[in-house]
Amino acid sequence: MRAMVLEEMAPVAEGSTPLAARERPVPRPGPGEVLIRVAACGVCHTELDEIEGRTPPPRLPVIPGHQVVGRVEAIGPGVQASRVGDRVGVAWIHSACGRCDFCRAGEENLCDEFRATGRDVDGGYAEFAKAPEAYVAPIPDNLGDVEAAPLLCAGAVGYRSLRLAGIEDGQGLGLTGFGASGHLVLQLVRHRFPGTKVCVFARSEGERDFARELGAAWAGDTSDPCPESLHAVIDTTPAWTTVVKALGNLRKGGRLVINAIRKEDRDRDALATIDYARDLWLEKEIKSVANVTMRDVREFLRIAGEIPLRPHVQEYPLADANRALVELKRGGIRGGKVLTMA
Repeated sequence: MRAMVLEEMAPVAEGSTPLAARERPVPRPGPGEVLIRVAACGVCHTELDEIEGRTPPPRLPVIPGHQVVGRVEAIGPGVQASRVGDRVGVAWIHSACGRCDFCRAGEENLCDEFRATGRDVDGGYAEFAKAPEAYVAPIPDNLGDVEAAPLLCAGAVGYRSLRLAGIEDGQGLGLTGFGASGHLVLQLVRHRFPGTKVCVFARSEGERDFARELGAAWAGDTSDPCPESLHAVIDTTPAWTTVVKALGNLRKGGRLVINAIRKEDRDRDALATIDYARDLWLEKEIKSVANVTMRDVREFLRIAGEIPLRPHVQEYPLADANRALVELKRGGIRGGKVLTMA
């Protein structure tokens, strides 16, 4: 099978080719696993972190990609519900132990044995991928392969962030950063909480214009004060400065939800500017998002099909994965980027 493979850590920069095109054997599904013929795979900022070594895979080589959509090609021993031909998706969560307190509570995202698709095991930048049957999700019939791919990470983790934000209809919500996840959360909020005003904080004017097109009540720079105090803010950026700004835009008792796998060191000094009385007092909260659960993935896909939610996507053939990664790092994207295998 064709695959784009990470063989060593490398910077993602203009003209770079951090992934190598390789022919790899088609994987064979083991007990409880399904083999998926991949149709599309989303491209995520987390892949940049893996390739550049900020969240490195435990072994190399590895095939990246954790927003995988395709059809079941074969099933392994013990598979119970999946059938050949089923259209399914695989998200960031590849597996967990299933036995610990977190797993038994439905919080397998916090399991010590959490394994990530495309980092701890081979992912979807390939023509075939395998996954445990318990960690694949059905794709609604009214969503195409390409438009479903970003829902499996950008959408699912955005949905989890929104759940953790705990807003009610009519309350104010801020979105800091407006990439693949932010544009899906905004559409979801407009459907589920029609009385909620969404304020977007983004660095580029293009992202702010995009937010207004999708129905944001207000859009400004990440350094701008919001015209009204917010009940919650979801921050998807790798910066610390935005954390400080978000705290200043929260009302009393408000909650900041940080939906990021890492925060960079470059502006860590911004934390020293936090004033307790101004920014944290009066029962404001900071909560982080760690991975996703299968509940998040399945619920969000179902809701996305009911709306139906239409992601904005840019398509690339599998062979152009390096170009997609470079353009993702460059920024200024509208929606998500998706690799196709045809």
